[in-house]
Amino acid sequence: MSHKLTLQEIEDFSSEFNQDPQNKVIARAAQRSGVLEASYNDRVQSKLTRVFSTELDTDNVTNQKHSGRCWEFSTLNVLRHEFGKKYKAKNFTFSQAYNFFWDKIERANIFYDNILNTADKALDSREVKSALDFAGADGGQFHMAAALVAKYGVVPSYAMPETANTNNTTGFATALGDKLKKDALVLRKLKQEGKDEEIEKARKKFLSEVYRMTAIAVGEPPKKFDLEYRDDDKKYHLDKDLTPIEFLHKYLGDVDFDDYVVLTNAPDHEYDKLYGLPGEDNIEGSYKIKLLNVPMEYLTSAAIAQLKDGEAVWFGNDVLRQMDRKTGYLDTNLYKLNSLFGVDLDMSKADRLRTGAGEVSHAMTLVGVDEDNGEIRQWKVENSWGDKSGNKGYFVMNNDWFNKYVYEVVVHKKYLTDEQRKLAEGETIDLPLWDSLA
Repeated sequence: MSHKLTLQEIEDFSSEFNQDPQNKVIARAAQRSGVLEASYNDRVQSKLTRVFSTELDTDNVTNQKHSGRCWEFSTLNVLRHEFGKKYKAKNFTFSQAYNFFWDKIERANIFYDNILNTADKALDSREVKSALDFAGADGGQFHMAAALVAKYGVVPSYAMPETANTNNTTGFATALGDKLKKDALVLRKLKQEGKDEEIEKARKKFLSEVYRMTAIAVGEPPKKFDLEYRDDDKKYHLDKDLTPIEFLHKYLGDVDFDDYVVLTNAPDHEYDKLYGLPGEDNIEGSYKIKLLNVPMEYLTSAAIAQLKDGEAVWFGNDVLRQMDRKTGYLDTNLYKLNSLFGVDLDMSKADRLRTGAGEVSHAMTLVGVDEDNGEIRQWKVENSWGDKSGNKGYFVMNNDWFNKYVYEVVVHKKYLTDEQRKLAEGETIDLPLWDSLA
């Protein structure tokens, strides 16, 4: 069914707009300051107090700068808080560049697998196009970060510092994406021609080239390093000649990623199901992405329980919704866009996911919650945008924002029900790369 827009209709729209003099007043404010500033609700600051009944002992924050590495930052933030609690060193930080390096190599390898496994499909098929669109990307999921840490360990931030290409990944991501897509054409042709021996030679050559590109852009990871730091009591510590895996097992050996589950709230999918995203897995033979879909109250109760036990919580969310970077407010009433435009923009969480209006666009870390007689007032959020955002890098989130725009929390299995634990250990229902949870 089609409709041709007529000039008379346009005239009617203009007449209707100009009948209300308030529209001109609103338009001047919006055009001068932008729709967000014009609709900003300064009343929210009276409710977001930054005082929390449960709060972890934290201090400095990290900064992912111009990159899509939030999923790595949030995972390493959870680990560094655990390290800080155990060894009284709350400002200790891990190197994100180290895990970023290995992600590029591993993700290239699994990309080649996906290209070879879909060589019988048309280049413009949804499966192949989705895989190509993912080439060179930064974004990721919790289990991807867990797989990197489990295989390669971790190093202190000083052992492998950030570079210009980790602080701003655009140039390297574009170059790497172009390289992977070009390689894909070669591998598809070899596969279609049944040249298996040539495929393995080509793959090895291509992976060596990816390694060279990443080493040039990021630097080669250290094979060994000396752990050196002062704790919160100013006591000096030195542990020499550690490998990244030795460091992980010696200092964080009681952190077992097998004990954790990603609870997701995606009401456009069936609840009490374990979903997988094989198209986003980054390491062959390691952790696979698994999302246990449950009603929102389970994400809330598990996150609070983990915080009360003194452990930070990784969470995936749609951060650009109703957020002010300067103040660090996350509040569903922050911008009164419905009032500004005189239209109803509200959608259910399920409809936002179905239409693409909602997505998991960012990962952050829960480090506090404020409760009053069972009522959740607000949450303390550690972001990875540096200390110039929010209150020295920390955001405050009201509970309505948590319910509407949080989609995932990573929690210990002990906070799940018996039935949920069984589901978490079962087989996944695998979703395609174009699914709303991808």
